[in-house]
Amino acid sequence: MEKILVTGANGQLGSELALLAVNYPQYEWIFADRIMVSLHNLDLLKIQLNDIKPAIIFNCGAYTAVDKAETEKELAFTVNHLAVELIAKYSFENKAKLIHISTDYVFDGSSSRALNEEAETNPINIYGESKRAGEIACLKENPDSIIIRTSWVYSKFGNNFVKTMQRLMQEKESINVVNDQVGSPTYAADLAKAMIEILNSPEWIPGIYNYSNEGEISWYEFALAIKELGRYSCEVGGIPSASYPTPAKRPEFSLLNKEKIKMIYNLDIPYYKESLEKMFI
Repeated sequence: MEKILVTGANGQLGSELALLAVNYPQYEWIFADRIMVSLHNLDLLKIQLNDIKPAIIFNCGAYTAVDKAETEKELAFTVNHLAVELIAKYSFENKAKLIHISTDYVFDGSSSRALNEEAETNPINIYGESKRAGEIACLKENPDSIIIRTSWVYSKFGNNFVKTMQRLMQEKESINVVNDQVGSPTYAADLAKAMIEILNSPEWIPGIYNYSNEGEISWYEFALAIKELGRYSCEVGGIPSASYPTPAKRPEFSLLNKEKIKMIYNLDIPYYKESLEKMFI
């Protein structure tokens, strides 16, 4: 029985994979938290990988504190670059399949068209730089790996925009949300399902792929959709990013083009509102 190692087991994507795992008993699933598989201690990580001996790795673990990364550059690069490099090296040497999760933050946001996998990368914050370095290292150490770039991830697990909006809209009479950052949300359960479909596909075609839900919206429009589905009375206003300064800059436009992953793996990607509804069930 092949072992699947899932890093970042307690995160949004790892938690959704754990729910789906029961439907795939042909695999031995190993859900590893940051103690079981240490992405910040590389010497320990090497030992742990050799002990577990996975045949498949879903690398969902990452340093994702976008603003904190501006002052924790070394830690961000250790987890998002050097640990990825080591995991990719292990997977290549041991002929293990690797699906590594990346981000829309590898782009600078200057495009006005949906970004495909060949679009020029130019990260504008430390988090994005560390994730791009991880992508490069991953494909260098293991050209047979698959990288999935995703965006605006949310789920019923962990901390995310949807859960924050649900809480604020119950607590406050009015809130403001930035209206000049555009992309598309990703329901973690949809991405988890797509990862397993890719793994079980007759063909394994390495490279970079984009995945998010269908639709093009701003954070403000996303908040309005949450308000509508939750039937909240809270007033939602739109503001420019300049009125809501953050330590790390965000790309203004990071809509991902999903045609490659849909064509190669025949994936049916839900529209964002269809998936968002599941947060209210």
